[in-house]
Amino acid sequence: MAVYTQVPAEALSAFLRRFDVGEMTSAKGIAEGVENSNYLVDTTCGRFILTLYEKRVAAGDLPFFRALTDHLAAKGNPVPRMIADRHGEWLHELEGRPACLIEFLPGVSVTRPTPPQARSAGAALGRMHVGLAAFTMQRPNSMGVDTWQPLFERCGRDLDTIAPGLHEWIALALAGVLAAWPDDNGFFPGLPRGAIHADLFPDNVLMRGDAVTGLIDFYFACTDIHAYDVAVMHTAWTFDATGNPLDPAIGRAVLDGYRSAATLSGPEGAALPVLARGACLRFALTRAWDWLNTPADALVTRKDPLAYMRRYDWYAAHGPETFA
Repeated sequence: MAVYTQVPAEALSAFLRRFDVGEMTSAKGIAEGVENSNYLVDTTCGRFILTLYEKRVAAGDLPFFRALTDHLAAKGNPVPRMIADRHGEWLHELEGRPACLIEFLPGVSVTRPTPPQARSAGAALGRMHVGLAAFTMQRPNSMGVDTWQPLFERCGRDLDTIAPGLHEWIALALAGVLAAWPDDNGFFPGLPRGAIHADLFPDNVLMRGDAVTGLIDFYFACTDIHAYDVAVMHTAWTFDATGNPLDPAIGRAVLDGYRSAATLSGPEGAALPVLARGACLRFALTRAWDWLNTPADALVTRKDPLAYMRRYDWYAAHGPETFA
C-alpha cells in the first residue's frame, strides 16, 4: 500500500456519501507498499480501506480481483470484499483514478514471524488454493516469468547506479533461472496451476496471535503454478528485511502449514528451488524498477532490490534440502 494520489478531505467525504457507511470521521494515507494509493477511513459506522488504482493495476483486471475475493469469502476464507454503493456499483472514479471502497479486516501484520505464525499463514495459503479449485476465471500473470527479461532490459545499466555490478549479477541469475524454469515441454511438466495470490508477504497477512484473520492485497493475483505461490511466500517469510535468513524453522513451518491444508506433490517440491530463485528475481527486478522510477514526492517507502538478490544467492547455495 502507498499514497501516490492525494485525495482532499472534501472529495473523500463526498465519495463516501454514495455508500451506506455513515459519515467520515477521519482518514489517513497508508505509506507501506508500492502499488496503489490507499487510505484508512473511519466513519460513524466502521472502518474501511479506500484504494485508488495506479498505473500498474489495470481497471480491466478489477472484475477478476473482485470475483476472486468474493469466491474466497463465500468459501470461508478471511479476505476483504469490495463494497457496492447504494446503486450496486463497486467500481468508481476518484481524483482521476479507478477507486474502490473495501472491507477492513482486524489484525496486524507481523515483521518477524514465529514458526507457529508461519505455519498458520502457510495453511491459509493452502486453504486458499483449495478454495479456488472451482474458480474458473483466468488472468495471466502480469509479473510472470515472461516479463522478467524485458523488465531487466528496461532497467538496463541504470541497475549499476543502485549497486556496482548489479546489472551483471542479475543477468547471470536470470539466464540460469530462465533455462531451468518449469515448462510443459521441458522441466517439471504438468505442475498444478490455478488462481494464486502471487504476493503473500507478511504484510499481506493479518494475524491475532498465531491465528490468521485476513489475507489482503490481491492485486497481483493471477493464473499460474501453485508451487510458485508457495515459493513466493517462502522467500518473503524466511528472511529479514535485508535479505538475511531467519530461523530455518520458519521456512519449514510455512511448508508444513501448506501441506496440512493442500497437496504439495513430489514434482512440485522438486521444482521449488528454481521457483524460489525465480521469485527472488521477480521482486529484485520490480523493486529495482520502482527504485529507479518512484516519483520524488510520492508518499511511499521504496524497498531495497539487493535484499532479494541476497535471498537468491542463499537459495542458489542451499538447494533442494531447503524444501524437504
